[in-house]
Amino acid sequence: MQLRRVLIISLLGLAAARAPAEDIPSRPGIDAPELAAPGTLAVGVRTITLVHKDQVDPLGWLGIAGAVVGLPPHADRNIAVDIWYPAEAVADAQAETYHDSLPAEPPAPNAAFSVPGIAVRDAPALKQKSPLVVVSHGYGNVTAGLTWLTENLATKGYVVAAIRHMDPYSDGRVGFPKVLLRRPLDIGFVARSLQQSLADEGLVDPMRTALVGYSMGGYGVLTSSGAVLDTEGPIAKATPGGLLEPYGRNGAERDAVLVQNLKAVVAIAPAGGGSLSAWGSEGLRGIHAPLLLIAGNHDQTVDYSTGAKAFFEGASDTTRYLLTYREGGHAIGLGPAPAEMRQDLWNTDWFEDPVWRKDRIIGINLHFITAFLDRYVKDDASRASYLELAVTDAAAGTWPQDQQGRWNEISPGTEGITVWKGFQRRHAQGLEWLRQDAATAAR
Repeated sequence: MQLRRVLIISLLGLAAARAPAEDIPSRPGIDAPELAAPGTLAVGVRTITLVHKDQVDPLGWLGIAGAVVGLPPHADRNIAVDIWYPAEAVADAQAETYHDSLPAEPPAPNAAFSVPGIAVRDAPALKQKSPLVVVSHGYGNVTAGLTWLTENLATKGYVVAAIRHMDPYSDGRVGFPKVLLRRPLDIGFVARSLQQSLADEGLVDPMRTALVGYSMGGYGVLTSSGAVLDTEGPIAKATPGGLLEPYGRNGAERDAVLVQNLKAVVAIAPAGGGSLSAWGSEGLRGIHAPLLLIAGNHDQTVDYSTGAKAFFEGASDTTRYLLTYREGGHAIGLGPAPAEMRQDLWNTDWFEDPVWRKDRIIGINLHFITAFLDRYVKDDASRASYLELAVTDAAAGTWPQDQQGRWNEISPGTEGITVWKGFQRRHAQGLEWLRQDAATAAR
């Protein structure tokens, strides 16, 4: 077994040999917490297209000044999904380089970029019934910006499916009504489809499913995990013709947005709060799967106090966690800015935080997401100690002088050492961790 592990790690290195390790987002930096490190499995990637039949198009229903005109048009919706999976190691294989683009500052055309990876395109999959993780990106984003997460989780035994939502993005948010409708519908449809098709292939256990969403993807996964849309509130006014009503409380189509067999939910810088008030005052109580929220308290895109912080308080019927980057902003969900995006501040700001190093954010995110998913999706009880931390403020953790060893020693979180478990003793700063169990009182 040990020889096999060494061989797999060596092959992973060969597959990504053309790119320095520090340039590959799924390989975090030297000061990353313990659980951020990649696992031992090789990774494959493939792209499929799912067809969601006869779907309404909100934007095709808007006339002058946003008025609805006639009947809503319907069409089949083609949804591309990138799937990363544990794979057989392939000697001398060429690792994937991901190519995509993001909206540049108007009126400039989209800005193209590339991201080096470790996955091998269409590598043979391991037949091992892994947990399924469905990932939803932010408004106008692309899956290539999330390989820091998707590849890393695949090395740890997860099958990770990232949806290409193909948002009708514009700086004026003309396409926003479509995003509000489609996010939870896409997530529900893709999850159901893959739970069946990948289980038939022997690749996933459909009873162990998780959702991860960033920004508008966060709104989507919260809704698909049970948060009830307030179809009488502001979000209803943001979509034409009452299109959200069938998916709210007691709606005839509510099951279409929900994901079954859900074991855990991660929402990074989630949208849905503020003036949108997607779920009203009680809707978040519909979430029953364990919830991890990750946010910066200086997010200028989605408000922290009415967003992630309020969601943590409102989702009172489940066990939930909130990791806060103090002074952090909205760009905590994408990987590091590729070289092509570093020549323009607009393009850079899709990826980089003004205060926090991006490789540091990635390492911390991977550490906690790994602990959380392992604990609740894989039922690995040993991960609980990484989530049940002794101090709320990371900087308040102490490490007695007489117990300190090497400079890079990892905190065990025991025997009087209250530095967050898994962190190096001088590298737990600027973070806050809140944990709350589900309310025991009846509704």
